[in-house]
Amino acid sequence: MSATVEIANDIALIRMDDNKANAINFEMIAALNAALDTAEAEAKAIVLTGREGRFSGGFDLNAFASLGPDGVYKLLDAGAELLLRLYGGPLPVVAACTGHAIAMGVFILHACDTRIGTAGDYKIGANEAITGMNLPIFAMELARDRLHPSHLTRAMVQGFIYTPEGAVEAGYLDMLAPANEVEAKALAVAGQLAQLPAPAYAWNKKAIRKATLDRIRASLGAHHKV
Repeated sequence: MSATVEIANDIALIRMDDNKANAINFEMIAALNAALDTAEAEAKAIVLTGREGRFSGGFDLNAFASLGPDGVYKLLDAGAELLLRLYGGPLPVVAACTGHAIAMGVFILHACDTRIGTAGDYKIGANEAITGMNLPIFAMELARDRLHPSHLTRAMVQGFIYTPEGAVEAGYLDMLAPANEVEAKALAVAGQLAQLPAPAYAWNKKAIRKATLDRIRASLGAHHKV
């Protein structure tokens, strides 16, 4: 499996690990959705992490190359649905960003409630401007919601790639921890969030993000209009 889930002390630890870049393809999305099914049924908070040195390199470009336009749009929509599930879902979600996070990798960070990064020589950012891709609506809406406004143009229009320290300043991450402590720190934060009254957390999370969730949801299946 490209993503696995373990539950301990009411915390679901979901780990992306495809032995490569943790590319987001149909297989990874299906594995993450299955892990989220388990988490929502059995846990009170979620930690989403990657493999050593990599959180996620973004969408699977090999899949993009082989799927054809229709398949690409289906993969983008499946990715957007995953982001909606994380961003609007009932449980607290803490990201343990274990290294590089590029393109869809940072959009997943945007969709997590608290983001803890690994200090070190890692690249974090949306490189669509560099690779010549138009930003999907879900990417723009999440960035508008989570990035500091002064970094929006630099990060999204100009494709600037940040260090972990810069990513905290920009709003991709909330804090850093040493590589050997990032997962433990994320589990500790998730443990604190799990103690908050669950119905209020779920309601407030959905309510405060409703406009963003609605705009992303309205964009699904509408690629031919863009």
